[in-house]
Amino acid sequence: MPDWDWCCRLSKKSERADDVAVGQTLAQLERLARLMRSASHTEGLNAAQWEALRYFARANGFSNSPGALTKYLGATKGTTSQTVLSLIKKGAIAKTLRDNDGRSIVLILTEAGRKMLGLDPLLSLDKAIAKLGDKTSKRFSKGLNELLQIEVGRQVEPSFGNCAGCVHAAKDKGEVWCKVLNVNVSEDDSQKLCVHHKTKN
Repeated sequence: MPDWDWCCRLSKKSERADDVAVGQTLAQLERLARLMRSASHTEGLNAAQWEALRYFARANGFSNSPGALTKYLGATKGTTSQTVLSLIKKGAIAKTLRDNDGRSIVLILTEAGRKMLGLDPLLSLDKAIAKLGDKTSKRFSKGLNELLQIEVGRQVEPSFGNCAGCVHAAKDKGEVWCKVLNVNVSEDDSQKLCVHHKTKN
């Protein structure tokens, strides 16, 4: 178990030095997450609305539905519905029906929504990460990705990756075939987030 009293023990030599380091890292991640969420109450949007906008900007054509968004946010259907309705009213996303399926709803990021993302409060953090330097930022990204995959596996949640790291994706003559959906995936969609993604071991 991590030692949450690491801040009181940094000056002491202990056989549990590794636990102190883990506790410190967890506390820093928690603090960073809180700062990120606090900064997301801006431009007339709340944190959940910003998260939804970012998702639709990165989701592929098979994952731009209310159900997929619910899984991505880890929210309830009711909460997701409220978020979607508020973004539709703001003109940030539009609702339509999926081609060849009159029952499936598709949510599309509008031009207004893309302009809103240009004001994303997390862009400043993106710049801060860039300032870490190439080597540090790559290690940081690799470590966070490994941690995320462990936690996704532990909670049995969708991994939301792209075709490049998915067990369901098969390449044939340069094209990507999805073994779950039984369709060819366009180059653009293959690089975006997918609700059907399963990480390769």
